[in-house]
Amino acid sequence: MRFGTILYEGVPRLVAAADEHTPRLIEGFRDILALMDAPRTAIERAYAAGTPLPDSGWRWLPPVPNPSKIIAIGLNYADHCRETGQAVPEKPLIFAKLTSSLIGHDDVIEWDPSITNRVDYEAELAVVIGKQTRLVSEENALAQVFGYTIANDVTARDLQQSDGQWTRAKGMDTFCPLGPWLVSADEIPDPQNLAVRCTVNGELRQNSSTREMIFSVKTLISYLSRVFTLYRGDIILTGTPAGVGNAMQPPRLLSDKASVTVEIEKLGRLENICRELTFRVR
Repeated sequence: MRFGTILYEGVPRLVAAADEHTPRLIEGFRDILALMDAPRTAIERAYAAGTPLPDSGWRWLPPVPNPSKIIAIGLNYADHCRETGQAVPEKPLIFAKLTSSLIGHDDVIEWDPSITNRVDYEAELAVVIGKQTRLVSEENALAQVFGYTIANDVTARDLQQSDGQWTRAKGMDTFCPLGPWLVSADEIPDPQNLAVRCTVNGELRQNSSTREMIFSVKTLISYLSRVFTLYRGDIILTGTPAGVGNAMQPPRLLSDKASVTVEIEKLGRLENICRELTFRVR
């Protein structure tokens, strides 16, 4: 199944679907974390009793609106290493994105051009942990996954280069679009065999596969669990493939009113519009 979180009548609500075309509002669960604890039979009963999602009057939120953390991986695609001329890492390159950077499908990516004028996209497979996880082996790692969704690791390249670390560059408000659907792990038996695409204003920019990952999903979960406790709802961004705007000659970065769409096989599509704003300090 696939699950989502929407804002409906002023409050967050859960939706579920057997496919993208049969979404229903479901009751009986406080939020997506509570649903993760429920038996599959209870979830199926709630879906059967659910009401069809109205055509309007609601908007998408991130499928996991309040994770305890977002962990991301840099340089995890061989084709991305080749395009940037960087050596393949010997171990995963870990950084964090702030939870306040999360936005949903159809939300707006915003930045102040006086702070950054080099904003880039990064299409990524996102893993959502379903069980508290610590010191898990690679062999057991995928059993800890509740599901998979789509992310865009939006990045201010000028800040990434100037700051010496990546917190501002990747943690700004709106810089982590996520969703819309969280697809249960049983529907994705092999997360290393998914097509990944990104378009900007309809132009194909990234076109790769999770087969290009240097460190697989199970390797990442095991590696991370050696140093962090992973909690239900925690999100792991697994890296981006070749085709980022900053690596093009000349660079082709995001601009005001640009539309950026990330598509991952079996998961759907995540679309956002960009907006340049002047933030006023009060």
